[in-house]
Amino acid sequence: MSLLLLDLDNTLLPRDAAFRAWAQDFLAERGLPPGDLDWLATIDGGGYVPRSTVLSAAQRRYGLDESLELLLAHYRHGINSHIHCPSRHIDALRAARDAGWTLGIVSNGSTRPQLEKIRRTGLGPLVDGWVISEEAECVKPDPLIFEIAAQRCGIAPTGDWASHTWMIGDYAPADIAGAELAGLRSVWLHHGRPWAEPGYRPTLKAAGLPEAVGQVLSARNAPGPRAAARAGTRTGGPGRRRTAGAAPGSSSSRDLAAAAALTGARSSAQLSLSAPDGMRAPVPMNATEGSAPGSGARPAVRNRSGEVASSGGSHPMNASRTTTGAPATGTPVAAPPSRTRFAAPPPRFGPRPAAPVTAVTPVTAVTVAQAVETAVASQ
Repeated sequence: MSLLLLDLDNTLLPRDAAFRAWAQDFLAERGLPPGDLDWLATIDGGGYVPRSTVLSAAQRRYGLDESLELLLAHYRHGINSHIHCPSRHIDALRAARDAGWTLGIVSNGSTRPQLEKIRRTGLGPLVDGWVISEEAECVKPDPLIFEIAAQRCGIAPTGDWASHTWMIGDYAPADIAGAELAGLRSVWLHHGRPWAEPGYRPTLKAAGLPEAVGQVLSARNAPGPRAAARAGTRTGGPGRRRTAGAAPGSSSSRDLAAAAALTGARSSAQLSLSAPDGMRAPVPMNATEGSAPGSGARPAVRNRSGEVASSGGSHPMNASRTTTGAPATGTPVAAPPSRTRFAAPPPRFGPRPAAPVTAVTPVTAVTVAQAVETAVASQ
C-alpha cells in the first residue's frame, strides 16, 4: 500500500498567512504602527523562532505591560482563529485517497496547538494518522518519526515500506532531509524560494500542495533518492514516463487521472499574505488550548492503528511504542519500530574515555614570593 506523508504548517495549512493576520490584529488592537507587520513577520521566522522569543521582543519594542503568559494566550487564540485548510488542498487529499493512497501528517511542534489545528480545519477525517514531535518525543529529520507515522496509519514500517512512501513538505532541513535519511522520496514546496541545501535534494519540487500531490500520483514508480543518485539521473521523470501506459482501471490509471485533475487545477502563486478566508470560530482565551469551543470535552483524532489522542495528558500517543490496537483496515500493525541507525550515535564509538587526573600543586602567596626572590637573585 502506498503511503503519502505530509507536513502540517505551510504545507497543508497556510500558517504564515494566519500569523500575518494575527499580527495585524495585534497591532490594531494596541494602536501600534501597521507598518510593523513586516517586523513581526521577520522575527517570527516562519514559526521556527520560539514563541517566547518573538513575544518578548514585541513586549520590549512596544513597552507593553501585558505579561508574557497573556501575550502567548492571545497569540495561540488568534492564530488558530485565522487558520484554515484551503479547499484546493482538501480536493488534493481526496484525489489521493480516491487513487488508493494512505495519508498521514508528520509535524514538528507542540501537541496542543498542532492538534487544535488538525481538529479546527477538519483534517482529521481526511487522513489515516498523524504524529506530532512533542508527544512522540521524536523530531524531524529523525527517521524514527516517519516510521511512527507509518505505523499509526496502519502500515508496518518493515521490508520495502519506504519505497512506497512519499513525503511532502516546505522546510528542507526537517521534511526533505528527514525523507532522505529514512529512504523516502520527497516533494519540496518551494513557495518561490531557490533550493539552498548542497548535501541533499528532493525528488521533485512544486509550487504548492495540489501540484505536489499531482506529481506524486503521476510518479508513483519514480526511483528512490539513493537509486537515482547511483544512476546519476534526475529523479521523477523516468517513473512518470513508465506510468503512461497504465491499464484502464489499474491503480496507476487512477493515479494518472487524479494527477491530471490536480495539474489542471494547480496554482503556482505563493501563499496569500492577507488574512485567509475560512473558519474563524473564536476560542475562549481561558479555555484549555485544544478544547472544543463551548464544551468541556477534549477533541480527539483517531489514527488507523486504533489509538486516540486528546490534547491533554502527558504524551498521549506514546502508547504506540509499547502496544497498539488493531487497525481498522489494511496491514496489521507490527511491533513498534526500533530506532534506526540515524537516530543514535553508532555503538562502535563507545563511551568517551575519562581524562587522566593530574595532581596540581596549589599556588600560594609564599610560593609566589619565593619565585620572585629566585628571579631577583639570578639577575
